[in-house]
Amino acid sequence: MSETIVSVFSDHVCQLGEGPCYDPAADTLYWFDIVNGQLLEQRLSGGAVKIHELSQMASAIAVIDDRRQLIATETGLHVRDVATGKLTLHTPIEADNTVTRSNDSRVHPCGALWVGTMGKGEEKGAGSIYWFFKGELRRLYADITVPNSICFSEDGTIAHYTDTSTGLLMRVGCDPATGLPVGEPKVFVDHRSARGYIDGSVLDRDGILWNACWGGGVVEAYGPDGKLVRSVAMPVTQPSCPAFVGRNADRLAVTSAWSGKSEKQRLLDPQAGMTFMLDIPVNGRFEPRVLIG
Repeated sequence: MSETIVSVFSDHVCQLGEGPCYDPAADTLYWFDIVNGQLLEQRLSGGAVKIHELSQMASAIAVIDDRRQLIATETGLHVRDVATGKLTLHTPIEADNTVTRSNDSRVHPCGALWVGTMGKGEEKGAGSIYWFFKGELRRLYADITVPNSICFSEDGTIAHYTDTSTGLLMRVGCDPATGLPVGEPKVFVDHRSARGYIDGSVLDRDGILWNACWGGGVVEAYGPDGKLVRSVAMPVTQPSCPAFVGRNADRLAVTSAWSGKSEKQRLLDPQAGMTFMLDIPVNGRFEPRVLIG
């Protein structure tokens, strides 16, 4: 196996970097600083990072087509015009609930979106996980404190998610045609006795789940049986979410955060909040486009 190389992709420091999503058509990585309401973008080939002020907390982005994106914010799902940056509310989600905001999200192979909400102060059980498909919205799971690790198998028959506060990464059957869960979720990884917390995840073509371990300073890879197969040390203690990037989706970009750290802790973690590139052999795949109806 080739040597692992972890490098800084962007030295722009996010308080709460999250939600990375790669658009292969534009060769561009998008990600968020959630609490500061910023969408960031940078081409993989280099150049300056572009910062878009959103005027509200936002956490996830998906491609609709070459002209439009769908962004999950504290008020719901907004269509973003790529050329102008204009946001138009498409589907409200807990828009009248000032306690909550959006968090982790990912597109199912059929074009459905799973998106989580949570309390801005991580209030216990304040959040949910929703399913959105062609304009229809349903609540899948309630009483969630910190929704994370939403990801799907390539054939769309398996979904993963977690409530980070539980330390349990879940697995549930999924209808490949709709992205709706089938049956009851079961524990896939019990992380309660391990260091750190389960945060964002992606699932590659080989069924390997790559998870950013918040507070653990690592990206961990789990095989289809839920057993740990690899641990990649990160130069920050709070990696938050990975995304497959590159023309062949064979690398990982990983966001991070300094949120919750004291000044002394930040001095000991000087790269916290930067975004990293992992040059490791991954059999990744691009995010499907979301179908908004």
